[in-house]
Amino acid sequence: MMKKKSIPASKPFLILFLCQIISALDVPLDSKLLEELSQPPTITHQSPKDYIVDPRENIVIQCEAKGKPPPSFSWTRNGTHFDIDKDAQVTMKPNSGTLVVNIMNGGKAEAYEGVYQCTARNERGAAISNNIVIRPSRSPLWTKEKLEPHQVREGDSLVLHCRPPVGLPPPIIFWMDNAFQRLPQSERVSQGLNGDLYFSNVQPEDTREDYICYARFNHTQTIQQKQPISVKVFSMDSLNDTIAANLSDTDIYGAKPVTERQPVLLTPTGSTSTKVELRGNVLLLECIAAGLPTPVIRWIKEGGELPANRTFFENFKKTLKIIDVSEADSGNYKCIARNTLGSVHHVISVTVKAAPYWITAPRNLVLSPGEDGTLICRANGNPKPSISWLANGVPIAIAPEDPSRKVDGDTIIFSHVQERSSAVYQCNASNEYGYLLANAFVNVLAEPPRILTPANKLYQVIADSPALLDCAYFGSPKPEIEWFKGVKGSILRGNEYVFHDNGTLEIPVAQKDSTGTYTCVARNELGKIQNEVRLEIKDPTMIIKQPEYKVVQRYGQVSFECIIKHDSTLLPTVIWLKDNDELPDDERFLVGKDNLTIMNVTDKDDGTYTCIVNTTLDSVSASAVLTVVAAPPTPAIIYARPNPPFDLELTGQLERSIELSWIPGDENNSPITHFVIEYEDGLHEPGVWHYQTEVPGTQTTVQLKLSPYVNYSFRVVAVNKIGRSQPSEPSEQYLTKSASPDENPANVQGIGSEPDNLVITWESLKGFQSNGPGLQYKVSWRQKDVDDEWTSVIVANVSKYIVSGTPTFVPYEIKVQALNDLGYAPEPSEVIGHSGEDLPMVAPGNVQVHVINSTLAKVHWDPVPLKTVRGHLQGYKVYYWKVQSLSRRSRRHVEKNILTFRGNKTFGMLPGLEPYSSYKLNVRVVNGKGEGPASPDKLFKTPEGVPSSPSYLKITNPTLDSLTLEWGSPTHPNGVLTSYILKFQPINNTHELGPLVEIRIPANESSLILKNLNYSTRYKFYFNAQTSVGSGSQITEEAVTIMDEGKMAGILHPAVGTGKGYSEILSATSPVMHTVRPTFYKVQPLYPRIRNVTTAAAETYANISWEYEGPDHANFYVEYGVAGSKEDWKKEIVNGSRSFFVLKGLTPGTAYKVRVGAEGLSGFRSSEDVFETGPAMASRQVDIATQGWFIGLMCAVALLILILLIVCFIRRNKGGKYPVKEKEDAHADPEIQPMKEDDGTFGEYRSLESDAEDHKPLKKGSRTPSDRTVKKEDSDDSLVDYGEGVNGQFNEDGSFIGQYSGKKEKEPAEGNESSEAPSPVNAMNSFV
Repeated sequence: MMKKKSIPASKPFLILFLCQIISALDVPLDSKLLEELSQPPTITHQSPKDYIVDPRENIVIQCEAKGKPPPSFSWTRNGTHFDIDKDAQVTMKPNSGTLVVNIMNGGKAEAYEGVYQCTARNERGAAISNNIVIRPSRSPLWTKEKLEPHQVREGDSLVLHCRPPVGLPPPIIFWMDNAFQRLPQSERVSQGLNGDLYFSNVQPEDTREDYICYARFNHTQTIQQKQPISVKVFSMDSLNDTIAANLSDTDIYGAKPVTERQPVLLTPTGSTSTKVELRGNVLLLECIAAGLPTPVIRWIKEGGELPANRTFFENFKKTLKIIDVSEADSGNYKCIARNTLGSVHHVISVTVKAAPYWITAPRNLVLSPGEDGTLICRANGNPKPSISWLANGVPIAIAPEDPSRKVDGDTIIFSHVQERSSAVYQCNASNEYGYLLANAFVNVLAEPPRILTPANKLYQVIADSPALLDCAYFGSPKPEIEWFKGVKGSILRGNEYVFHDNGTLEIPVAQKDSTGTYTCVARNELGKIQNEVRLEIKDPTMIIKQPEYKVVQRYGQVSFECIIKHDSTLLPTVIWLKDNDELPDDERFLVGKDNLTIMNVTDKDDGTYTCIVNTTLDSVSASAVLTVVAAPPTPAIIYARPNPPFDLELTGQLERSIELSWIPGDENNSPITHFVIEYEDGLHEPGVWHYQTEVPGTQTTVQLKLSPYVNYSFRVVAVNKIGRSQPSEPSEQYLTKSASPDENPANVQGIGSEPDNLVITWESLKGFQSNGPGLQYKVSWRQKDVDDEWTSVIVANVSKYIVSGTPTFVPYEIKVQALNDLGYAPEPSEVIGHSGEDLPMVAPGNVQVHVINSTLAKVHWDPVPLKTVRGHLQGYKVYYWKVQSLSRRSRRHVEKNILTFRGNKTFGMLPGLEPYSSYKLNVRVVNGKGEGPASPDKLFKTPEGVPSSPSYLKITNPTLDSLTLEWGSPTHPNGVLTSYILKFQPINNTHELGPLVEIRIPANESSLILKNLNYSTRYKFYFNAQTSVGSGSQITEEAVTIMDEGKMAGILHPAVGTGKGYSEILSATSPVMHTVRPTFYKVQPLYPRIRNVTTAAAETYANISWEYEGPDHANFYVEYGVAGSKEDWKKEIVNGSRSFFVLKGLTPGTAYKVRVGAEGLSGFRSSEDVFETGPAMASRQVDIATQGWFIGLMCAVALLILILLIVCFIRRNKGGKYPVKEKEDAHADPEIQPMKEDDGTFGEYRSLESDAEDHKPLKKGSRTPSDRTVKKEDSDDSLVDYGEGVNGQFNEDGSFIGQYSGKKEKEPAEGNESSEAPSPVNAMNSFV
């Protein structure tokens, strides 16, 4: 016989199919199945029963329902049919029953007060909503009244009445002054539940004229203000002074001093009162007493204890608050007011009534034709509620009769149902305090079997483990399930199988022979269906060599092994743990394939190490303990972590703060440095402790800031240099009041993900930011620059909302406001977002190309209209590619280049083009979604450029007087080659160069024989190609003619310049000779060298240039450093084989050393050169006028000038002449006959510029020093003399930019070179 049982709870991971249990039939939660089955209507969402609306906004009465077929909706108002078609202000949302009453366009909310009920109906029944009572909120003004000032004697009691206007809902009352500051409250002065302000006894400081009561109506966000109340308190001293001023000296006067009084209750009055509260509500009891000293209030429950965890004291213990009251909280509550003179008490008799609440709510019933079922509706309340039934919204007594239905009080019994028995039944439980209404349908279905498990599903199970094969099914009547193994196998029976009610086949112990195909068959009277699944059995994973217990000395090495065996079709992963946690992030831990090795073991490595092997089907593990040992330490003082603090106490409880105190534990020989205070929120995160604050180790009390709606517990941890103590025992709990949110979500954004939506995101409030229960968000949006109203929706505690059906890429104003059950956060700020982008629609037009030179072109285009961009304009992309080279006419693989120009640019430069080539380009606009269409391809050509160097230059067949040159054409001709240029010159033994000879060779030649050369002579060759544009870069080579062995003895090398002329070098028959490629010998080049390193320095950079002799294609580098410093040389690599480089980032006014070297030539570098950067900007210079040495020098100069003036004055008065004057008198025109520098006589001036300007004076600073030497800074080839001197500009590659402008005028090296005769005044000016 087949064995059936339910799936054990210990194996939830094996359950691969869930179903919803509904009485007779189980309907699986399969979305496709549910869409196909007929179903009566079900109300899914409706407005609250008591619905208070804002009279300024549209009224939305919600009613949503589902069903198959989709239901239709109708409404009643005040018990009669509400025809919405006849009211222009009322509309119903499509595919919904939700009503929208348009108040903002002329409607009045008061006209729509009433009781509304929604009905959702389809062919299988009708569901109804609750009675929804619509009432507009009201915030009436305060009635005008004349308020007399209160004059009170010090120590008397006082009550300031608020008497707010009656609003809907009732307002929130608070007292403030004229400065909108809340009036301070205490045990002596406090606000009652009715809003009045009570003074147990008044003091002189209570005198003021601005006691103002405010009423806040949250629903309409308005605040009403009562007229200010004036209070004047007469102290005994001032009263005695007043009496004395009005009595004679003989009168006896004097007011009684302030007398203490025993407590008297201000509210409630009398000795007893009653209070009725509903179950589940909050019970608030209040006692406020007068007296001097101020009385203290205490609460007790007669004959019982106040309920733990639900009792709270507020308003300085004047208010007793019990949350979630039940019938057990009924009884007598006594408040006792006591001071030093006595006490008074009041007893409040509390009765807890109850609106109806469910014991068993009716549940939907799905039956097959001919089956039986029941609907049960049980509720409780105080008084006991009455139960009534409705069928499809009609009282069951007058509903159409159904022979299968029988009503028995709170139960409806169905027997032998048919498809026509489908209906929706309503249960109403009501008493004088409220009602409950529940819809439950009876759905009679006749459906053939369906199998919901996917066909050919594969199950993999480890051998000797249970296997569960699913056969999720549905049918009405309920199908019978049978299982077969194999295609033609027999039905499965026997104790080795377990058949579950949901169709699952369980094989308790699966073996290798269990592998195969299993067939599930479902049948009922309406049909039959089958499905196949496959089962594979895998070998278990095993650890065949487990890690073993190890003992190792400190700083040693240890290894644990973990060798495994597993099924070949499963991929295992091995994880090592230490003390059930991840291994430390330490390079000493080495994880191998089959082992774990720990290097340099320390005491911290002591513990349990576990090897875990996981596959997709199973997991095994093995552990071993590591013990680290060491020699016993020498006796020493034991330092330890402190003991935990104890005796935590909470005092001074306020809404947003509390004081915590504690007693420290033992320090254990290490002083406590600080205490860490942690808190637990028992309401939201019980068991999770958070950091609150920390205080110095000398402090044992702290004032803590609190947040609303948190059930706080605190604990304290002591910390010293050794570590942290164990936490103290938690303090008592303290629950803070709820409040509306203080802040709104941050980082609000609106970015569309599709062209027709707007995704609004924000950062959700976290933790305490909610300030109360029921955190939600009000998301509002409207299209910017369009006269639209805000559209708002309230969503649950999520961080995203998607607005669908938006136009493509339009701006929206967005705001997100937080709210909870107590109200809204402050009005949020608006942000601007955009709906989704789409690809641009048009391509840029009027694309024009202007070729600037052979490697650079400029492209222009017209911008596309912004409306066609359909997104954020990110820029334009230019696609360009080389079509072919005009010199070679050969096509190659097209490689497209892309340049992006950000923003709304209409032009761009295309660098790096190849000369003499044909290119194409197009332009596309780009937004955040992507690229738009391309413009039509534009063809342009680059002009010729200078060619690259010849690909090679070889010198072969050296003889006594000839050399053979062979070369390859340039790799990049960059145009049509016109010729080759060959230059060569001899080099003697001292590396001096002889005369340079130049030969022009036709472009179609590739070799040349040079004849009539000197024997045994080294020649240097310079070779380059030319186009019509100019010459390209040259390639150099050196070679030596062969020495005549017969004349070797006694022959000297010829001197440079004594070689034969150009006409003797070339062959007499032809200057260019083509020869068959001969066997050649490579000529060894000269040993390389770098010389003539020169620098031109500016303030923060320097241009370094040099001359190089040696092999071609050397890669140079520049090394530099601060002169005189022992720091390592800094190295900069030179790009290519250039002979110059720019050093950047130098320090102004600093001397540097520099040298140049060649890569790959060991130890080969130039000699060092020293240069100095220009001075820093004037703003960084030291003010020389404040230097002591300069002041002293100026004083000496002034004294010397004074003496010189006196001597000159005396000589002039005597008529004498000094030598300079004598020389002036000897020559009529000093400008024509200046002094010669070499012998001191006068000679003729000659202009340095041309002989045509013979009579012009020399430029200032143009003379050569008398020793005939030229200073380095005045050298003719110094770059400093071009343009702007040391501030001349260089390109990034080191090339000089700016025109050659002659030498810059310099100050004279010495003396005064003015053409005037020197005078004392001139002499002074020259000196200064």
